[in-house]
Amino acid sequence: MDLDALRTFCAFLETGSFTRAAQQVCRTQSAVSMQMKKLEQELGNPLFIRQGRQLVLSSSGVHLASYAKQLLALHDEAYKQLKTGGGQTRVRLACPDDYAGTVLPKVVALLHKHIPQLDLQISCAPTNQLKTQLDQGLLDMVIATRSPSSEEGYFLESSKGVWVKSAEFNYQSAMTLPVAIFQRDCKFHQAAIEGLLKAERPFNIVACCGSLSALTALVKANLAVGVMAEVSNTQELVTVTDSTLPPLPVIDIVLLHANHAHNPIKRELVKLIAADYALTL
Repeated sequence: MDLDALRTFCAFLETGSFTRAAQQVCRTQSAVSMQMKKLEQELGNPLFIRQGRQLVLSSSGVHLASYAKQLLALHDEAYKQLKTGGGQTRVRLACPDDYAGTVLPKVVALLHKHIPQLDLQISCAPTNQLKTQLDQGLLDMVIATRSPSSEEGYFLESSKGVWVKSAEFNYQSAMTLPVAIFQRDCKFHQAAIEGLLKAERPFNIVACCGSLSALTALVKANLAVGVMAEVSNTQELVTVTDSTLPPLPVIDIVLLHANHAHNPIKRELVKLIAADYALTL
């Protein structure tokens, strides 16, 4: 059955008039009459009978009336739930995977604290890619590393860079250092390479990794010494304390907020989340 025709039929039930029903469904009276005729043809029974000058429901019309409102109510509720995500607030959050094990869970917990009905979508990619997606309106918030000279975003925490190895790796200060580092856009990449060159420390780049999991796997397999933020070390890797290794910078981790009009997260809430995050440290 045509739902529009059922809606018109219900409008007649409520008003008792094709004229008023036509006004409620924003159709002409002739269009409403045509809808009812088609509905009668589809069902194979008359829905109305005339009593004097007035149209009233036939027995088939009374039978249909008991279902029509239920059908429309079910349709409207389904549409509402699917359209609005069941009343939930859909938030698209992303972060580099090197913060997924430590920073991300805290931010997620705070989002759920402040948004009771939360439909949270999480993705991971390098910071530069995520910033591009944020600018394109594809994301609502991003956990990211900000540039040293920038004040962008809302500060979450700082973390120093560290050299790490597996507990079994036989590290020696005089060895040619096998290094696993992140890609060139990582703040630690340039600092590590330039520092080793200036110190004239022999080294070999085992791999430039696009993810923390890849870098960590190489370190745990005793193939390399790794370079990462201290906050990213979730695999119980050992920090190398050799003073001859070049120092690594301290980075700021921030929460970036998209400015697109359909962002469900208001700037005031981002500020509140950042403030609450500081209490977890």
